[in-house]
Amino acid sequence: MLQLPLVVTTQVDLVLVLVSLLAFWTRLSRLSSPNAVVFDEVYYGQFVSLYMKRVFFIDDSGPPLGHMIMALGAYLGEFDGNFVWNRIGAEYPSSVSVWSLRLLPAVCGALCVPLVYLLTLELKFCHLSALGASALLLLENSLIVQSRFMLLESLLIFFVLVALLSYLKFHNHPNSWFRYCWLLLSGASCAAAVGVKYMGVFSYLLLVGVASLHTWNLIGDRTLSVCVQCVCRAVCLLVVPVLLYVFWFYLHLTLLHRSGPHDQLMSSAFQASLEGGLSRITQGQPLDVSYGSQVTLRSSASQPIPCWLHSHKANYPIRYENGRGSSHQQQVTCYPFKDVNNWWIIKDAGRQELVVSSPPRPVRHGDVIQLVHGMTSRFLNSHDVAAPMSPHSQEVSGYIDFNVSMAAQNLWRVVSTPDPIISYQHPGTAGLSGVSLPDWGFRQLEVVAEKLFKAHSSSLGWTVEEHRYGTSQEQKEREAELHSPTHIDVDRKMSFWAKFLELQWKMLTVKQEDSEHKYSSSPLEWITMETNIAYWLHSSTNAQIHLIGNPVSWGVAHLSLLAYQLLAAVYLLRRRRGLKDLPDGVWAQFVCLGCVCVGGWLVNFVPFLLMEKTLFLYHYLPALCYLHLLSPALLEHTHTHLLRYTHTHSPAHRSTHRHALGVCLSASQLQALKWRDSWDILYRRR
Repeated sequence: MLQLPLVVTTQVDLVLVLVSLLAFWTRLSRLSSPNAVVFDEVYYGQFVSLYMKRVFFIDDSGPPLGHMIMALGAYLGEFDGNFVWNRIGAEYPSSVSVWSLRLLPAVCGALCVPLVYLLTLELKFCHLSALGASALLLLENSLIVQSRFMLLESLLIFFVLVALLSYLKFHNHPNSWFRYCWLLLSGASCAAAVGVKYMGVFSYLLLVGVASLHTWNLIGDRTLSVCVQCVCRAVCLLVVPVLLYVFWFYLHLTLLHRSGPHDQLMSSAFQASLEGGLSRITQGQPLDVSYGSQVTLRSSASQPIPCWLHSHKANYPIRYENGRGSSHQQQVTCYPFKDVNNWWIIKDAGRQELVVSSPPRPVRHGDVIQLVHGMTSRFLNSHDVAAPMSPHSQEVSGYIDFNVSMAAQNLWRVVSTPDPIISYQHPGTAGLSGVSLPDWGFRQLEVVAEKLFKAHSSSLGWTVEEHRYGTSQEQKEREAELHSPTHIDVDRKMSFWAKFLELQWKMLTVKQEDSEHKYSSSPLEWITMETNIAYWLHSSTNAQIHLIGNPVSWGVAHLSLLAYQLLAAVYLLRRRRGLKDLPDGVWAQFVCLGCVCVGGWLVNFVPFLLMEKTLFLYHYLPALCYLHLLSPALLEHTHTHLLRYTHTHSPAHRSTHRHALGVCLSASQLQALKWRDSWDILYRRR
């Protein structure tokens, strides 16, 4: 029977509540200040605007989840995307809710503080150590700065901490079926961390490694169903993250359905699936390029103004102005306007037909083809004759047989899909030289052939844009067909999986050129904090924001890392000699601390030593969080198990933090804040 009255009893950790409130105060107070673009907000803000306008983009630096989260904050603030993100320090207009743009990164940054508190408890250390770890994160200058702006690091750290905390809760409660909810949350958080930045893969691999060791230890326990345990872990930590990772891109591609500035990077089929842009041109055109297809070929190098492979009834001069001779064959150029002379027919080199057969025979990677100019029936050709403006390259022409013992060299090879890229077979490829022809070439762009094929040169690629199936074998009928194109009713939808795989490939292969940045740094400089980053400078005063760490807490963190490694080496040597200084339970706790904290630091720091890319101080923040988690726990271990025979100990380290925005300092006061000569403090001269 139901007993009345109903009584609910709960326990509240007031310390946890206190550090949480302080975290939200330090991260969210005066969040709209400064009312200007701060450092990488100029970069991420562009993506937020594109989300608001549903315009497709590709960010080769990482997956889209972080951008979507920031776009959600912008949506909640009714941001319409109409702001030009062109420079750091640009003032936000009154119509832009700066608070909402920065809200979600700040909330995630604030939640990291209580998460570290709970994570320390799950590592089986005391509440005082948990308070110390949360205080280190709470008062860490660099984490506060990084959390208060529209940046991704606080999102990444939040999801990593949730993943670790959830897994430890699963591991520490073996007799509850509810634990599998924690395991599922851990896998989902891993997917979110990777979805924010690929750096999240480092912590994900660490968690999978720890879970694998725990699973291996379960194999010897005959009281458990090992098969069920392994399947549950595999599903939650392997299958679920993969599915969610794909889901982030499904949302990304569903939201961004309009043509945008990054279309040129994608295949013609991908572009045609977007609203506007190429889709307006290619609507109703067949997807598969076949023998007999009539196509226009756009140069991959013609950006931002496109141009298409073109020919016309005009020949190269017999001699150029400098006295060099030419082949006097039909000119082939690149023309920046839509024109009937841009159409070419793909012909099988072993057949005479210029129409599409039934059923069509698709052109495949590696096929040897001929290209016939639609309006003049000249074969695209190149031979060992110097190009008119670029004599180090070969001339490209429409072949005319003048009976002068100059055989046609008109075989071309398709070397790439899904956008067919045509290359010269003997060997080499045709591309833009970047030079305009003189008046006899109507100022159109020169097309040349390189003898040595350069597989990764963007100037040598030609992608199929407009496309239809040719039906006219006779020249007169074909000319009429080219002037009056007819479209075939074909489904233009590209499957999600095809778009997903193409987008993944582009993100991995299309990289922007890395250039040296004023505030870039090397990983070894992060440890000693040799560098800082000036995020913002007031337009008229010396008020400024810097990403810079707390030298005291950074020093303590790295000393703790060194102390743990030395202590672990001593323990291992003594255990090897049969001397067990620690009980098995304490030893397991010490090893777990090292796997999570030292292992977390290693996987988030060592890979940067091997990277050849521009790096910044904020790349070190995830690794630093692991060390702040390590320091109080190691201090507790030392006090409890190494100094247990003494009642004296040093007072705990206290770190002070002052947070102010809009404070005007004089040059002499700013100079006093420059603790290291390598720090770049800005001074505004009056």
